[in-house]
Amino acid sequence: MKTLQVDVVSAEEEVFSGQAQFVALPGELGELGILPGHAPFITRIRPGTVRIKTDQGQEELLFVAGGILEVQPGGVSVLADTVIRGKDLDEAKVNEAKRLAEQALQTKSSDMNYASAQAELAIAFAQLSAIRRVKGNK
Repeated sequence: MKTLQVDVVSAEEEVFSGQAQFVALPGELGELGILPGHAPFITRIRPGTVRIKTDQGQEELLFVAGGILEVQPGGVSVLADTVIRGKDLDEAKVNEAKRLAEQALQTKSSDMNYASAQAELAIAFAQLSAIRRVKGNK
């Protein structure tokens, strides 16, 4: 079975490094699936779930708040400011962030500007989607 090296790195730490059969993640223009031998490219990624099928057949789920994806013949690198392991996502905290962003969008008199509120809301929705995936995989 062919595999590829996958490295997922946040600004603070390397969150995942290992061999994988497959990687799926939210590209700037839609969902991307990377298999061993994929053509090289670089693209931006949206907030969402990085799904890694390891060489052992297990699935790792990581949340990224956007970033850069680099694909080379032997590997995949995901560079993101924020990476959170799926199992570490806090649903209550995410729901509160979502509520605050929605409130800021409605009032428009908040300290948070409109674009920031939209970005926070998009990240909250992506985190909630990641939480649903993690709960579905238990």
